[in-house]
Amino acid sequence: MQDVKLFIGGEFITTDNTVPSIDPSNGETIANIHIPSESDINNAVDAAHNAFYNGPWKDFSKEQRSEILLKVSDLLKERKREFISWEIKDSGSTFSKAAADVHNAASFFKVMSKTVLKLDDEPTLDERATREGFSKNYLAKMPVGVCAQIIPWNFPLVMAAWKIGPILATGCTTVLKTAVETPMTAILLAEVLRDAGVPSGVVNIITGGAKEGQTLLNNKKIRKVAFTGSTAVGAEILKGSATRIQNTTMELGGKSANIILNDADLDIAVDGALYGFLYHQGQACDSGTRILVQSGIYDEFKTRLVERAKEINIGLTSEKDSGFGPLVSEKQLNTVMGYINKTKEEGATLLTGGKRLGGEYQQGFFVEPTIFEIDQKNTIWKEEIFGPVAGLTKFETIEEAIELANDSDYGLAGAVWGKNSEETNKVARAVETGTMWINEYHLLNPGLPFGGFKMSGIGREMGIQGINAYLEEKHIWVSDCDKREDKPWFNVLF
Repeated sequence: MQDVKLFIGGEFITTDNTVPSIDPSNGETIANIHIPSESDINNAVDAAHNAFYNGPWKDFSKEQRSEILLKVSDLLKERKREFISWEIKDSGSTFSKAAADVHNAASFFKVMSKTVLKLDDEPTLDERATREGFSKNYLAKMPVGVCAQIIPWNFPLVMAAWKIGPILATGCTTVLKTAVETPMTAILLAEVLRDAGVPSGVVNIITGGAKEGQTLLNNKKIRKVAFTGSTAVGAEILKGSATRIQNTTMELGGKSANIILNDADLDIAVDGALYGFLYHQGQACDSGTRILVQSGIYDEFKTRLVERAKEINIGLTSEKDSGFGPLVSEKQLNTVMGYINKTKEEGATLLTGGKRLGGEYQQGFFVEPTIFEIDQKNTIWKEEIFGPVAGLTKFETIEEAIELANDSDYGLAGAVWGKNSEETNKVARAVETGTMWINEYHLLNPGLPFGGFKMSGIGREMGIQGINAYLEEKHIWVSDCDKREDKPWFNVLF
């Protein structure tokens, strides 16, 4: 039985409190997870605080930090089979999804290693503000300090990379809390960080639930909070951060619209719509769960979408060619089935799916790919499900599609499919989201920012924007007046 330990101050430690880690595909226990005490959590913060202020980390140059980031990327690639294996068992990822996650995490660290070299280690002179004989004005970017980072259970390795990459790039330190459902690959990543030369205390990794997260956030040494998860939890974290005046980055929920125009290539758009809401069984914050289809192709698209959904390659995660696996936990399964049953009760037309899978899948947490016809009155139009459930809605004009897409408290992502670039670009610009795809879905570029409008978040991750979120800007004013008589503003006192 694998032990999932805590990583604090460069050491792996155990606790007296453990909970089981369950394989979502078959319900079997695969590991014991060590849950930190309040003392453990405060020790982790102390280790991060000491590493930031007293350790060698503060003197690392950007070239040294870049070298470490690249080494992390290389070590991830070397251990990819191990990471893939545990990501499958721990999170219910299919092989292809887990392999993509390891690749994407390694690529992110590599991109970070290049991006950090663009940062200014020394203050830069602002020529516009500087005036000879009066002042020299410099802009410095300083690491924000000790961070608390909380990640969700859906993409545990990728989310850990997105959080830790900027820490290593900027010279900050952190205590990262994983979701208790999926802690395995983050602890493996701790081994990689240690082997790559990250000094002790720079990155500390714990796990746990809401109680442990709140203990972490309450520590007065935390200068920045970075959270990825539900909007409801994010709102509660923001309330606490407001009283402590903490720097925050929030990547929260979504209810993304996937817009299919009359001239869309249906061979691509049908599969793209399914990929948009079924990837990782719909457990992605940017999932395209509101499928808006223009009236001219609506009937044909609906028929093809339902037929194609029945061809999805459902399978156990132990099978390498499975394309669709289980939900992460029994709790999440019950949540998804609750939404399905509520939508049925509301009178929406069920087009396909709607049941928990039995037979060879009955020990796991499998739900059929599910599609309803819905309108704006349905609960699943408004609320994020985090499961393999989508609603199909007809629209007439492009203007109506934009209005429908923006009829949401969220604004994380979305897509539009069509051949007329003028029309697709019009939609992409008008929909209020942080990411819009044209004839694509889910793909992200680590060199560009990801985040949301409205209740989908605050700030951005990835790209230079994701690094800048961990830097504070400081204005350094250097007087260029050498004599007392050149400073008449002092005379206001006399």
